[in-house]
Amino acid sequence: MCRVLRRASRMLGRRGAFLTSFGTLWTLYGFGQLVEPMPTRQGIRLLLYLMPLSAWACCWIVAGLVAVAAAWLPEGRDWLAFPALLLMVVPWMCSYVVSWWPLDDNPKRWVTALIWAVAAVPVIVVAGWREPPRPKRVEAADER
Repeated sequence: MCRVLRRASRMLGRRGAFLTSFGTLWTLYGFGQLVEPMPTRQGIRLLLYLMPLSAWACCWIVAGLVAVAAAWLPEGRDWLAFPALLLMVVPWMCSYVVSWWPLDDNPKRWVTALIWAVAAVPVIVVAGWREPPRPKRVEAADER
């Protein structure tokens, strides 16, 4: 079992591990919105003019699944995952900013907007990361 995990870890690399974790997070967030939607929708009211919450939830799920699938691709081919993750966070962040100011819907929405902004930062940072070179395979005879 450990050998399988080590091999998967090597195949994923750092970017892939990040995409897997954030993709899973996005998928679970979307699933949560489908199963038990948020009770108060003040901060996302503008988004709900564009699509119902169930459609947004499906978009979260699709973005997450794209990231998880792209995690297994080599560096450079996984690029699609990063905009997919950002395309979900940025509208939510902007909606919360607008609900705080200028609409003044809720004076505390800036906190939620800041949380979504902070969630976007690692996506942007990791998108620019290069995978470190993989160590060369050591022969079994050299290990003795």
